[in-house]
Amino acid sequence: MEAIILKDYGGVENLQAAELPVPIPGRDEVLVSVKAISINPVDAKTRKGGTPLAALLKKDPPVILGWDVAGIVEQSSASSFKRGDAVFGMINFPGAGRAYASYITAPAAHLAHMPRSISFPEAAAASLAALTAWQALVVHASIGKNDRVLIHAGSGGVGHYAIQIARHLGAYVITTASSANREFVMSFGADEAIDYTTTPFEEVTGDIDFVLDTIGGDYIDRSIKAMKPGGTIISLPSSKNRNVTQAAEAMGMKGYPMMVKSDGKDMAELAALLETGEIRSHIAQSFPLNAVASAHLQIESGKTRGKLVVLP
Repeated sequence: MEAIILKDYGGVENLQAAELPVPIPGRDEVLVSVKAISINPVDAKTRKGGTPLAALLKKDPPVILGWDVAGIVEQSSASSFKRGDAVFGMINFPGAGRAYASYITAPAAHLAHMPRSISFPEAAAASLAALTAWQALVVHASIGKNDRVLIHAGSGGVGHYAIQIARHLGAYVITTASSANREFVMSFGADEAIDYTTTPFEEVTGDIDFVLDTIGGDYIDRSIKAMKPGGTIISLPSSKNRNVTQAAEAMGMKGYPMMVKSDGKDMAELAALLETGEIRSHIAQSFPLNAVASAHLQIESGKTRGKLVVLP
């Protein structure tokens, strides 16, 4: 099969094409013919060697990056899927997903049936990013109707799903985005968009029940200033979010770092929302598998609206 392996940690030149044997599914696993792969910031960070995943992946060469896939089941040893089923999900995160390939083996428990109303690229896109937003807003925070929710970087991968999920839950949604992305985030259901390039968000909003922090650093302290007593802030993985719990508790708030985890049941919840159009994926750009390095450079720019996908 065709695959992209990482020869060593560092620049995109270390992503190299290779021919590898098709993997064999184990117990309660499926073999998926991959039709679309989604690229996330963690892919590039891991490629550089800058995440705990880097050391983990190196223990089981060859190193193949990637976690988000959509495709067709070719073999199955699990009762939940059969040959020919269209599936999608985030595979073995945090761990070895091995998504940059034309075939992948995956635990059945990490997959969901793909909605018939969407494409393979749209499904792959709605894996790690959408699952992160779902687990933050629903599993960990239990957002309710009329809660005031602040989502940072609303035009990004996680952000544009988080806006839609929060809106679906009945929340009043405020997001930070540049003026160039104002119409984009409003089109996904944001009630307010604050231009972070010109306006300190903490000076123009308040009484926030929940903050989804995708940036870290001083955004944590600034967000806490905008929260109501007892509010919650969840901060996504970053070297800049290690103090979120202490900073929140010092001000009478709740704060948690959160890392997304593979979960087929949560993916099924997302599948239902994708099926009805309650949430949708915005794909900024698609790349062939042999141009995955270009996808990495684009995700590293920090200027991607929505998601990037790779088509094997």
